[in-house]
Amino acid sequence: MAFTRIKGTQDFLDLSLYNFFIKKAKDHMRLYHFSEIATPLIEPVELFQRSLGEQSDIISKEMFLIASGENKEEHICLRPEGTAPAVRAFIENNIQQTPWKVFLYGPMFRYERPQKGRYRQFQQFSMEVIGSAAIAQDAQFIKMLERLFHETLHFNNFTIDLNFLGCLDDRIVYRDVLYQFLTSPKAADICETCKVRREKNIMRVFDCKSPVCQEIYKNAPYIADHLCSDCASEWQELQDELDLLSVSFSYRPSLVRGLDYYSKTVFEFSSGLLGAQNAFCGGGRYDMLAKELGAKEDQPSIGAAIGIERLLLLLEIMKDHLPIEQEPALHLIIPLGAEQKKLGLLLADELQAQGLVADILLEGASVKSMMREANKMGAAYCLLLGEDEQKTGTITVKNMVTGAQESVAQIDVVSYLKK
Repeated sequence: MAFTRIKGTQDFLDLSLYNFFIKKAKDHMRLYHFSEIATPLIEPVELFQRSLGEQSDIISKEMFLIASGENKEEHICLRPEGTAPAVRAFIENNIQQTPWKVFLYGPMFRYERPQKGRYRQFQQFSMEVIGSAAIAQDAQFIKMLERLFHETLHFNNFTIDLNFLGCLDDRIVYRDVLYQFLTSPKAADICETCKVRREKNIMRVFDCKSPVCQEIYKNAPYIADHLCSDCASEWQELQDELDLLSVSFSYRPSLVRGLDYYSKTVFEFSSGLLGAQNAFCGGGRYDMLAKELGAKEDQPSIGAAIGIERLLLLLEIMKDHLPIEQEPALHLIIPLGAEQKKLGLLLADELQAQGLVADILLEGASVKSMMREANKMGAAYCLLLGEDEQKTGTITVKNMVTGAQESVAQIDVVSYLKK
């Protein structure tokens, strides 16, 4: 029986684009004084129940739960996102210096229907600024991402959608206004899912993918029109500062993001090149999450996550124009007989000790077939060792690009190759 990978997972056999993005992103984050952290792949289920909301899709149907063995009281899951673990780490490790600017990346897990750019095990790059209430922080944060995508990764075909969800008091007022609309004849044809959300988590109706619902919601009241004076002032400040930083954005009043912890600023970066699932980065402000997760006081914060699989789809389109670091030249040692294998092993060890990429063909075959294998492997140089070379203390070095070959003394081969 041949085994196949689990549905909704993938094998990465060529990591060149992935590594290119990770390096560029890490270097970019350090320019903005962010530090790298790592959190466990497994976390308490309650961490996400309290942070994401019981009615979010992740909690209601997408969590990967782990059987807890003998301890029936311990409920563990594979992490579905990175913000709640980062805040948990902030609280548990008693971080005092704020704002705490950190990033992390790695696999996340959601049990959802796989489709293009969406997997059950997927890769995310998350960044958080924990402990800053300044709306100017939001403007700089969005500018940081815009510069990463536009100037560092050279994306041109993307848009930034922006909305402002106000404070808790704003949302309490707005929920009543929205409920009146959703129970009026104007919204009689909304889907069954939206009817459930209307009663349990009303703002999530805007996440509905139904074309009928989306058409109805074009006439819905929007929260940005029902902000208190302080939030209205911050919303205007955010727009003014993004203009100051030359960030082009679109106001999308139906953008609410799917997680309960968001407040005030929310945003998404999308590309028309990705099809229906077109958002490759999203985030926003979460001012009350820390206290919800056990902190003594609130830590106003903002964060975002980049979906790496979707981003790689965009990078793949322009791969030939990216400054992807080339693999170092391969020096392939070819012993022409069994007697030369020991010499070949010593030579490979010496090249590797001197920082040169080296491999050796040890299976034994005809010279012609070994040279074909060298071409398949992409060798830059072949180092041929036969009886004559062994007797004379030399190596025949063949340049696989030009076809030229030269006899080089074994003691000089490292310096010759380094030239």
